[in-house]
Amino acid sequence: MPGISARQRGGATALARRPPQCHALAMDSTLAALLDDTWRGLVRAAADRRHPWRTPVLATVAADGAPNARTVVLRAADPATRTLRLHSDRRSAKAAELARDPRVTLVFWDPRARVQLRLRGRAEVLHEGPEHARAWAATPAAARRDYATRLPPGTPIAAPEDVAHGDGAAHFAVIRVRVMTIDRLALAAEGHLRAGFAWEGDEPRATWLVP
Repeated sequence: MPGISARQRGGATALARRPPQCHALAMDSTLAALLDDTWRGLVRAAADRRHPWRTPVLATVAADGAPNARTVVLRAADPATRTLRLHSDRRSAKAAELARDPRVTLVFWDPRARVQLRLRGRAEVLHEGPEHARAWAATPAAARRDYATRLPPGTPIAAPEDVAHGDGAAHFAVIRVRVMTIDRLALAAEGHLRAGFAWEGDEPRATWLVP
């Protein structure tokens, strides 16, 4: 597990097998370390294209009520505000789905550390404003073409070369996700370790979970 030593992992595993009321302070300390490590990993992933958490799966609620999932790119993570930033074409299905129902789940997987994150939250799609302007200004020219197709994403065409391009800025959108819960699962031969974090206010409610 990144950022957590073998000694900490072993201690956390032992604590998870004992009555929590007898070890509340130690458990709180270890859970806090896991939460800090999680946010550090997300911040790194937003800055490092090679980080395995850079491309999570985003699940939304489709118009028919069914789940709809796709891989996205994590652009920014802010532990202070518990927000993640993604980019999208404002004409995409996910943007329309989020306008109807802002609930989302994001799944991250690190195959080397064998750590899975499941984050649930509420998303807001931004078409304008300072955050939108900063994000567009920081988007490389090559990436701007992704938002410049004249037809919306998913539109049927006869052949790949039939894609025509126009003004990407008009279609660019920022998706800002406010994280409400985190479920972190670390897989290990000596014993899996799972922790949950939930926010109803500014302070998280943390608990060990059965893996």
